[in-house]
Amino acid sequence: MTREIKFRAYSSHNHKMYPVSNIEWDLDGRIWVIADDGKNGIELMDEEAHLMQYTGLHDKNGRKIYENDVLQCTSYTYGNGETGKVNLLVKYNEMSAGFIAGPYMLGKLMDIRKCEVIGNIFENPELLEAQQHD
Repeated sequence: MTREIKFRAYSSHNHKMYPVSNIEWDLDGRIWVIADDGKNGIELMDEEAHLMQYTGLHDKNGRKIYENDVLQCTSYTYGNGETGKVNLLVKYNEMSAGFIAGPYMLGKLMDIRKCEVIGNIFENPELLEAQQHD
């Protein structure tokens, strides 16, 4: 079984998300990203290109989950059986050598079938800000 390795990049200059076709590093350690803009491709460089890796997982609707996506998940309050919705940011965690969403290991400890990608931190930062004030 092969694991699909792919990236997307958010351009802070164009304020747009692009699929990535190539990543290179120059001798100075700067990152050069070739992104698919639907035409000839565009080059994004270093601070402008926010790379996000595909986790290899899909949400309840079959949408691919990437790093920095915001997942809306069903949350259970143990004891009284009530459920609610919680928004969680997908990140890579070095300690677990894998992707997490909030405090949960993505795909292992969390039931991904109850989660939905509702945006990402670059295009929809309000999805997490609103929750922090509740």
